[in-house]
Amino acid sequence: MPATAPTLLRKVTALRYVTPLREGGSMPALVEADDDGLYVVKLRGAGQGRKALVAEIVAGEIARAIGLPVPELVVVDVDPHLARAEPDAEIQELIQASGGENVGLDFLPGSLPYGPNSALDEETAAAIVWLDALTLNVDRTPRNPNLLTWHGRVWLIDHGAALYRHHMPGWPLDAAEKPFPQIADHVLLPRAGSIREADARVAPLLTDDALERVAGLIPDALLDDPTTERAHYVAFLADRLAGARPWVLEAEEARTR
Repeated sequence: MPATAPTLLRKVTALRYVTPLREGGSMPALVEADDDGLYVVKLRGAGQGRKALVAEIVAGEIARAIGLPVPELVVVDVDPHLARAEPDAEIQELIQASGGENVGLDFLPGSLPYGPNSALDEETAAAIVWLDALTLNVDRTPRNPNLLTWHGRVWLIDHGAALYRHHMPGWPLDAAEKPFPQIADHVLLPRAGSIREADARVAPLLTDDALERVAGLIPDALLDDPTTERAHYVAFLADRLAGARPWVLEAEEARTR
């Protein structure tokens, strides 16, 4: 059964900055927290700022709501004083600029990068393409799949580049109507079944209440005007889900080419 979004993201406190993960442009960090867990943490002081953390929550929890595997998302409180133990000046500056609430993804120990031999059925692949078309995720390409294989399943990670239009002036006005030609570069198109059939399966799961629950997970500290901005995310997604959903046809045409 598809999972519903949690009513509140769990909060942990960072105790130790373990290592930077330099594969990503935002330089996420592997951090040890006060619950003895390890988390891959997106830091608010990185180049894309707080909006990348918001996208991580919104796209990740929409994925969870439609039944796709996403590691647990948590709010990670970072003390800028952690920077004192880091010899790298760039990391020191990043930690110092990221004091307060950040977003972490549960670390999957022993996970492997997605590859052609990863176990993935065509319905799940189609649902992932559908998700990324809905959320305008430009960052699930052959060059950078942002998928991990762990315990026999493919897991979705790193949604900070989704909802990219929220970085642009005028958001969210008319943003929902925009085409998304970047879907043609999606790593899973060759393995996906019908995107139209995926739409019929998963779109009904994203009710207005479900979208409100997802937006409600965004911490106030990541928003300038929490009430208004949460309403913007709900409105954008609701508009994108309304009507004939031309982006579904766009993704299906990309798949069949």
